[in-house]
Amino acid sequence: MIEFIMNMYKKYEEAVSYLFFGFLAFLVNMLAYAAAAKVLGADEDKVVLVLIATSFAWVVAVLFAYWTNRTFVFKSKITDKTGVHKEFVSFISARIVTGIMELILMYVLVDVIRVDDVISKFICNVIVIVSNYVFSKLWVFRKKEA
Repeated sequence: MIEFIMNMYKKYEEAVSYLFFGFLAFLVNMLAYAAAAKVLGADEDKVVLVLIATSFAWVVAVLFAYWTNRTFVFKSKITDKTGVHKEFVSFISARIVTGIMELILMYVLVDVIRVDDVISKFICNVIVIVSNYVFSKLWVFRKKEA
C-alpha cells in the first residue's frame, strides 16, 4: 500500500505539490483577508472595504504563491536575471487576470447576490486556484522544448 502511494505521488508530484501549496496560499489569502477586513471593518454592507481587503489578501498570497510555485511546485531552473524577471512578470500578469476575475466575482456574490463575504471568498478561492494552475502550467512555468 505504501509503495502504491509513493508511486502515485511520484506520478502526480507536481499536481500534489500544487494542491498542497495552493492550500497554503489559500490559507495565507484567507488570513490576510480576515485581518484586513477586521482592521477596515469590512462586511456585506461595505463592499468597497471588502474589495480593498480582497486586494490586500491577493497581493500577499501572490507573492507567497510565486515563491512556492517557483521553488517547490514547478522547480524552475531559470537563474539568469532576465529569465527570472520574465518569469515573475508572466506570473504576476496571470495573477492579475485571475485577481480581476476574483474582484468581479466578489462584487457579484457579495453586492448583487448578497452571499456572505467569507463564503464568497471561499468560492472565489477555489475558482482562482484552478485557474492559476492552468496559467502556471501552460504559460508561466512551462518546460521549454530542448
